[in-house]
Amino acid sequence: MKRLPDTELEVMKALWNCEGGAARSDLEEALRDRGWAANTINTYLSRLAEKGFVSCEKRGKANWYTPLVSQADYLSFESSAVLDKVFGKSLKRFVASLARGGDLDDAEVDELQRYLDELKEGRK
Repeated sequence: MKRLPDTELEVMKALWNCEGGAARSDLEEALRDRGWAANTINTYLSRLAEKGFVSCEKRGKANWYTPLVSQADYLSFESSAVLDKVFGKSLKRFVASLARGGDLDDAEVDELQRYLDELKEGRK
């Protein structure tokens, strides 16, 4: 898997939000606030198909796009890449960076602790 440019990732997010796939017109509507022309969205969809992220099939007169990569799989890939590249695979350094930046409040720290406890329990 390869990292997607931000524009293509925005198209994938819109597609992931349309459970089971979407017609191009639905995606154009979902991405309307971006101000992209229909041809621009079509270009991004073509690139995503070439990269193996989406499939395209003709349904009547419309093209129907289905994600071939799940959001969870892509987020896992992207998270691992950032963790590796920026933090040397150290989750502790990543969380410490968030904490130093003031990006974590007490509720988020508690949520993170509960999640870590669940992970620990699942390994027993």
